[in-house]
Amino acid sequence: MNDPMKTDFSIAVVDDDESVRESLESLLKSLGFQVSAFPSAEAFLAAGEVRRADCIILDIRLGSMSGLELYRTLLTMADTPPVIFITGHGNEVLRQKVLEDGAIDCLFKPFTEEKLIAAVEAAAAARETGRAV
Repeated sequence: MNDPMKTDFSIAVVDDDESVRESLESLLKSLGFQVSAFPSAEAFLAAGEVRRADCIILDIRLGSMSGLELYRTLLTMADTPPVIFITGHGNEVLRQKVLEDGAIDCLFKPFTEEKLIAAVEAAAAARETGRAV
């Protein structure tokens, strides 16, 4: 992808915090991305978004199914899109673990727009080269 900001790159945001979900959706749409937002892992799976998303921004702590549990489920599927974890409860040990498991990045809330964009660009590059989770 020459410029992932000017494509039809589709991002799924899964976060149970409505304000975070809405602000990410607004920011990413303003940058030209197609965005779908979901309040839970179950809602994301039920929508069938795994097949349409080019990247998933996934909160680690969700409701009944955590982001980590969803990630483990995604790892069993073919052609899983790159995942960027976000969390307000993270630490470097957790960050290293999800990176070792194949995530593109793990951003600690609050994170900067620049860090998010860099992670999305890395996900776009990974998706283009066929490297996903």
